[in-house]
Amino acid sequence: MLGFFIRLIARIPFLIVGGQWYGPEALGRLAIAIVVVEFAAQISTLGLKRGLALHLSGEGKANGAWDGLALVVPATLIPTVLLMLFPQIMFPNSAIRPLDYTLPLIIPALAATEVMIAALAFRGNVQAGVTARAIIEPWVISIAAVVLWRSTPTDGMLVAYALSMAAALVAAIIPFLRAFGLPKNWTLRVSEVYALARRNAPLAAADAIEWGSRRLDIAILALFVSPATVGIYWVAQQVASLPQKLKTSFDPVLGPAIVRKLEEGDRPAVARQISQAGFWILAAQAGIALALAIPGEAIMDLIGKGKTLVGGNGALALLLIAEVVAVLAVVSEAALVYVARHRNMLASLAMIGLQAALSVLFILLLRHQGYGEAWLAAGVAAALVVSLAFGSLVKSRMAARLLDAPVSIWRGAILWAVAVTVLAGQIIIRLPQWAELALGIPAMLALYGWIVWTRCFGEEDRLLFKRIKG
Repeated sequence: MLGFFIRLIARIPFLIVGGQWYGPEALGRLAIAIVVVEFAAQISTLGLKRGLALHLSGEGKANGAWDGLALVVPATLIPTVLLMLFPQIMFPNSAIRPLDYTLPLIIPALAATEVMIAALAFRGNVQAGVTARAIIEPWVISIAAVVLWRSTPTDGMLVAYALSMAAALVAAIIPFLRAFGLPKNWTLRVSEVYALARRNAPLAAADAIEWGSRRLDIAILALFVSPATVGIYWVAQQVASLPQKLKTSFDPVLGPAIVRKLEEGDRPAVARQISQAGFWILAAQAGIALALAIPGEAIMDLIGKGKTLVGGNGALALLLIAEVVAVLAVVSEAALVYVARHRNMLASLAMIGLQAALSVLFILLLRHQGYGEAWLAAGVAAALVVSLAFGSLVKSRMAARLLDAPVSIWRGAILWAVAVTVLAGQIIIRLPQWAELALGIPAMLALYGWIVWTRCFGEEDRLLFKRIKG
């Protein structure tokens, strides 16, 4: 939980530096490159981000973590070489610069970091992932962007991104070696590694689709609008995805817990686990979404120089709604990836296909009506909301049927917290901008949190915030 809030704070300086110093065009160029590079890394992990828990609990107890690295690192070589040869894939609507050819070298680091963090989480070490992803990575990228602005104003953000990923890798390697050490009596068994990859194929596809559903909008938008508009949308996406990071904070503990209950044959317990964790995530994300959406114009104005980013306010509101709508799908999938991999993959494919079709349809309709690029960006965000709502409905019903127990994250009392926060927000947005941001956002979060704690949380929920001795 602490790591989430540190990550929430650490991303803001980077966005401000990028918007105020580098400008929306540089942000858009970075956004498109990140989508391609991280997608290549996501594919290369071959589902081990979540599937490694099954391997470590089965035949891979001894050197299973090293099996994972031996599988993933060579898999990164193909996309790395491909993108180095054809950097136009990363920068489709801008000129290629010398440093652009080297950016794909970060792909092996990204994939290896994910595998090591997953292995450490299985051993109960969640702190390592929090340190690498919530402290080292965001603060290095913010500091590097500041330092590099004067020396490399054109490529500073790309270099800062690469440095932050390298720093996260180092932060993961140190605890990984302490926990697992160097491999002992280990030989690379090609047949077993291949079997591991084949077994994880549906999970890899589901992970890639889930990840892609949050990046597909950038990729489609880049085909229709200028890099500057992509940059504005990407800033809105980064602000909106801050509450989504809370879900990733639960991944390291929720995955192993589900695996253990499934091994015991207690599927209703899995349904209870994902329902309760889903409510925690929903309650937190709804509060943060309100606190960011209500003063959204002031936030975008703070990040962008001379109101250059204020046009992304509509996209920001829709993207924040999308994060709340997606909660039921992501917690249901946390169980589905273990009990119905293929069906979950098909549901994910249907969801991302719907998103792609609606995104293009909304863009073409809005363009035909004569709307500007800011409206096209909002149309892409609306398509994401609809597709995620579809995914939540399908996956929650599938999980409830397979776990033989209801999967529900909704509690009606949360409406009180939402209603009161919205009313308070109408007063806050009439304050001066500095007060709206510095005082209004914390006030809305405090008010919302107090109502959720007193009216929505039961004793079992409050255990989340207590340290249990022994």
